[in-house]
Amino acid sequence: VQLQAFGGGLVQAGGSLRLSCAASGRTISIYVMGWFRQAPGKEREFVAAINWSGARTYNGDSVKGRFTISRDDTKNTVYLAMNSLKPEDTAVYYCAARLGEALTTDYKNFGSWGQGTLVTVSS
Repeated sequence: VQLQAFGGGLVQAGGSLRLSCAASGRTISIYVMGWFRQAPGKEREFVAAINWSGARTYNGDSVKGRFTISRDDTKNTVYLAMNSLKPEDTAVYYCAARLGEALTTDYKNFGSWGQGTLVTVSS
């Protein structure tokens, strides 16, 4: 499956953005979908994941209560709604896909990746 993330941009602290990840080549309905981010000089960080049915989600500790992952398999798209953004959320955000059921937080378990979209939060 090929993934393309978009929707990033510049936003003030406290603002909101919604990222989208459009898939092509295969339906995403059989995949666990995830979002990761990587800030300059830092390790890739788990943000959120959603299972194939959408019934189970899991968020990283740093974004709990602020970010929401969702999916629309009819559009073959996954979303990340980001609210109450903070300067420390500034990073390149990547969407990823993996076959299986587990909502793993380890990026090494995801086999397909999009190209990333930059989110910059100003203070």
